[in-house]
Amino acid sequence: MQRKNFTEVTEFIFLGFSSFGRHQITLFVVFLTIYILTLTGNVIIVTITLMDHHLHTPMYFFLSMLASSETVYTLVIVPRMLSSLIFHNLPISLAGCATQMFFFVTLATNNCFLLTAMGYDRYVAICDPLRYMVIMSKGMCAWLVCASLGMGLVMAVLHVPAMFSLPFCGTVVEHFFCDIYPVMKLSCVDTTLNEIINYGVSSFVILVPIGLIFISYVLIISSILKIASAEGQKKAFATCASHLTVVIVHYGCASIAYLKPKSESSVEKDLLLSVTYTIITPLLNPVVYSLRNKEVKDALCRAVGRKTS
Repeated sequence: MQRKNFTEVTEFIFLGFSSFGRHQITLFVVFLTIYILTLTGNVIIVTITLMDHHLHTPMYFFLSMLASSETVYTLVIVPRMLSSLIFHNLPISLAGCATQMFFFVTLATNNCFLLTAMGYDRYVAICDPLRYMVIMSKGMCAWLVCASLGMGLVMAVLHVPAMFSLPFCGTVVEHFFCDIYPVMKLSCVDTTLNEIINYGVSSFVILVPIGLIFISYVLIISSILKIASAEGQKKAFATCASHLTVVIVHYGCASIAYLKPKSESSVEKDLLLSVTYTIITPLLNPVVYSLRNKEVKDALCRAVGRKTS
C-alpha cells in the first residue's frame, strides 16, 4: 500500500507567489517588464557582437556566450512563472519538472564557469598583454566555452537522476520553478544522501569559480599597481569593472541561496533570493555591459548610424 502511494504523484503544482494575493497582477507586470528588457538586452549584445568586427575579440566572444546562456536560462524559468501568476494551480508533470531542473542546473553552472573564463581573459589581457591574442586563441576560447557547458551537463547528470529516483508524497512545490531543495522536500524518504550531493555540487560550482576569479584579480591588481601612470591604472581597472560587478552580484546571490545553513531557510527568503538570481541578475549582464562599456556603446552607435544612413 505504501509503495502505491509513492507512485501516485505524477505532477506537481507550484505554490509560487500565491501568498501575495491580489498583488500577483502587479508582480506579473513587473516581472514581465524585466523579462522583456532582459531578452532585448541579451539579444542586442549577441547581435551587436556578431555584426561589429571591433567586438570580434575573446572578451566579447565570452560576453555573447554568457548573454546566449542567460537568454535560454530565463526562457526555462520565467514564462512558466508568469503563467502561474495569472493562471493559478497550473500543474507540471514529473518529466516536465525534471527537464526544467536539468536545464536550470546545466545553464546556472555554465554561467558560473563562463564568468570564470571571462576572469581568466581579463587576467591574460592585463598581466600578459603582448601574448594575449596567442594565449586567447579561437581554439582556447572555444575550449573554455565547451568546458563550461560540459561542466554544467556533468552537474545536471549528477543532480537530476538522483533527485527523480526518489519517491514523492507531496505535490505542492513551495517555489515558482523546480529548484532542488523545494522538490527534495516532497520526498517520502530520507534525503540525506541527496542533500550531501546537492551541497557538494553547489560548493564546487560556486567556490571553485570564486577561488579562480579571486586569484585572477589578485594577480590583476598587483599588475595594475605596477603601472606608473594614474591614467594607465584607471584604464586597466575600467576594463575589469563590468565583469567584477556581475561577479559580485551573481556569486553573492548564489552563495546565500545554496550555501546557507538549512536552518536559515524560509519560503519567503528563498523566493526573494530566487527572484534575484533568476530575474534580476540576468538583466544585470546587458545593463552593466552596455551602460558601463564604451566599446559596446560605440558599436551600438555605429549600428544605429548604419540603419539611419
